[in-house]
Amino acid sequence: MTQRNVIIIGAAGRDFHNFNTFYRDNPAYKVVAFTAAQIPDIAGRKYPASLAGSLYPEGIPIFVQDELERLIKDLDADECVFAYSDVPYHFVMGLGARVNAAGADFSLMGYKHTMIKSTKPVIAVGAIRTGCGKSQTSRRIAEALMARGLKVIAVRHPMPYGDLEAQKVQRFATIDDLKKHNCTIEEMEEYEPHIARGNVIYAGVDYEAILRAAENDPDGCDVILWDGGNNDFPFYQPDLMVTVVDPHRPGHELAYYPGEVTLRLADVVVINKIDSADYDNIQKVRNNIAYANPNAIVIEAASTISVNKADAIRGKRVLVVEDGPTLTHGEMKIGAGIVAARRFGAKEIIDPRPYAVGKLAETYRIYPNIGNLLPAMGYGEQQMQDLSATIEKTDCDCVIIATPIDLERVIQINKPCTRVEYALQEIGHPNIDDVLEDLIAKMKK
Repeated sequence: MTQRNVIIIGAAGRDFHNFNTFYRDNPAYKVVAFTAAQIPDIAGRKYPASLAGSLYPEGIPIFVQDELERLIKDLDADECVFAYSDVPYHFVMGLGARVNAAGADFSLMGYKHTMIKSTKPVIAVGAIRTGCGKSQTSRRIAEALMARGLKVIAVRHPMPYGDLEAQKVQRFATIDDLKKHNCTIEEMEEYEPHIARGNVIYAGVDYEAILRAAENDPDGCDVILWDGGNNDFPFYQPDLMVTVVDPHRPGHELAYYPGEVTLRLADVVVINKIDSADYDNIQKVRNNIAYANPNAIVIEAASTISVNKADAIRGKRVLVVEDGPTLTHGEMKIGAGIVAARRFGAKEIIDPRPYAVGKLAETYRIYPNIGNLLPAMGYGEQQMQDLSATIEKTDCDCVIIATPIDLERVIQINKPCTRVEYALQEIGHPNIDDVLEDLIAKMKK
């Protein structure tokens, strides 16, 4: 059989997982390159030989996605596998057209060859877009399980932005572990809330090795909680699949890849943010759920907010800082910070774009529709410095921090600040406790 040359089109996450689970030890294929998008400073590196296996003693180079046509020609690629998330269908097929026009096949991998079976029960949380409320849903599920005396080990969708060899398997049990592993702001936003609630959380690059470590965690493990990223479907075979949808972006549940996959896989669908969404938009989302997954249990929930210094907002000119990926490829125009500014009577929401410096200014050029919000970009030291400098330059009375972590702990902010926190609150029944009962009953048999 002729060996097929493959390029995996990715963003330092699903691409590496697909390689590890299907291509790494498969002599029928030769992965000649990865390409990178969405995340800055990924291209120009190599997927290291120590992770790539015996078939790749030199490792595998990572190039920018813009070079795709040249790579197909120069590397004689037979197939390009699309392997990243939270992109509209027209973008996926546009990329497919580029690949086909360059002479290669274009493909998408499903879960048959990429999901790993655990020895423990797995509850997976995904979403149809970045910023729907996966993290708060994961935290609510973890708290419900812990209240029943179960030991929950969370595993987060990959965020390997640093040394890939060092990040093969990462375990976070204390806040000090965030510093030990040189975490970016984006990583801290996902890991710290679990740590603060007493959960151990794993992440990294090799998700079979991560799963086996989590199953045998020294603190014990009763349940694996898959905390998804973007709108990707799980790397682990779930016993219960929970997907979060967002009525602030009605219709996106059927228009973005692979969010619709995640919706169709769901046992439970959570319609979040109904406290701040229009009724017509909520109804459109309900109709789309009924169309795509009529057998799913539907939970309706509010994304409740709390503010530690409401007086800092009332009558003030405020700068709102939100989670970076939610604003960039998540395309959100309203988050907890904007909701808080409106509810607590801010005089004005200041547009930070005229004050943006360095990599923050570049982010606004790449994502011109962010609007008058400041994305908390922190993939590297320079971005964190630019974030601090942009906040310092912005002419405002108060900074509303609406990120999952307290930015004042990781960057210098020399202005009055107030922090917004948000949590999932189910409305009526069914709720999270209801849908967990059957799974917990099976676990106790």
